[in-house]
Amino acid sequence: MKKIGLVLLLVSNFTFAQIKKGDHVPDFDFEMVNTSKKTIKLSSLKGKLVWLEFWATWCGACIEAMPHVVALQQKYKDQLQVIAVGNEPVERIAQFLKVKPIDLSFAVDTAELLKKYFPYRLIPHSVLIGADGKLVSYSNTEQITVKVIDSLLKGQQVHLEDKKDNFSTDYVRDYFYADDKIKHRVLWQAQIKGAGGMLFSHFDNPAFSGRRLTFINVSLSSIFREAFGDFPYGRTIDSLGTLAEGVFCLDIIVDKKSKLHETLKRALAEKYKVDAKIQKQTKEVFVLSIVDPPKFAQVKRNTDGSRSYFARHGAIDQKGITLADFATFLESFGSLRKLVIDESGNTELLDLKFNFQPENKDILLKILADMGLGLTPAIRTVDVLSLKHQ
Repeated sequence: MKKIGLVLLLVSNFTFAQIKKGDHVPDFDFEMVNTSKKTIKLSSLKGKLVWLEFWATWCGACIEAMPHVVALQQKYKDQLQVIAVGNEPVERIAQFLKVKPIDLSFAVDTAELLKKYFPYRLIPHSVLIGADGKLVSYSNTEQITVKVIDSLLKGQQVHLEDKKDNFSTDYVRDYFYADDKIKHRVLWQAQIKGAGGMLFSHFDNPAFSGRRLTFINVSLSSIFREAFGDFPYGRTIDSLGTLAEGVFCLDIIVDKKSKLHETLKRALAEKYKVDAKIQKQTKEVFVLSIVDPPKFAQVKRNTDGSRSYFARHGAIDQKGITLADFATFLESFGSLRKLVIDESGNTELLDLKFNFQPENKDILLKILADMGLGLTPAIRTVDVLSLKHQ
């Protein structure tokens, strides 16, 4: 396995500008982290195809694409150089590769300098540079095939569909503008091309806090899960069939907070014939509890009443979070492969911020132990949301 960490440095006379197809790619200096070579230049790869694959350890789609990338790198060993580029620290990449080895060269671009020259919003994001040093394409990973590489190696032109990311800085404003005096609106829209999947709760906007939800490019089951109480994916039986295909956009506004989710349920019922109901199921779970009160007393309490929501695999940064909320985070992002039930009885608001290695459950368990918390295997009867296309 090659685990080549690369830190991108800029040539002194290089200016930031998006590189367009057909342009010569400027010469980058790369500092090698864990090989005998301290630095290499992009120009040293001239004569080879260079494939920059932008990815992240938390990106499921990126990891799913890796076997395809590895297979092509192995097939064209001396003619193609793949460099997987991430913006996470070297240590995080090394942790990931230790648990999930991938036979590629890996780079880090923590300052996201490369992103300025090869702009993207969604990952994975693939950039092909020809053997002549000119930019061939920005594309989706699956578009780069044996046929494409063979054609390029023969000096033939290829025509790959451009990956068109949407670089809006405010999707709600640009696609779902609403005057703050609006009392009621249910607005469905088609998929927003080039944007990721997002849910805006508008808690930071006093005019709409608690009475507006905006879904952008999310699955229908995701909207149903929110309507019925923010059910995690693992507590949903999705039998929507063809309705589960594709993504949807919806903006819903009501005059009172108490009406929001019931209005959302009605909007779904009017548009889709779905039998949605909550039922009981017996499941293997982890029970979250306080096992060391003195340690738990050291966990930072929220004192300003603020609430924030950042969460992803391997990281949490949330203010005003309860242990019940934290159990939901652990279930969704902790890679525990079981439901997590809070039985601590604690309702305090906490400020939690830490990173962990989701590939190694022991690291997360150690963090929890340091917080005075523990997870105990158990059997519980839990609510499950059943979705079935009528």
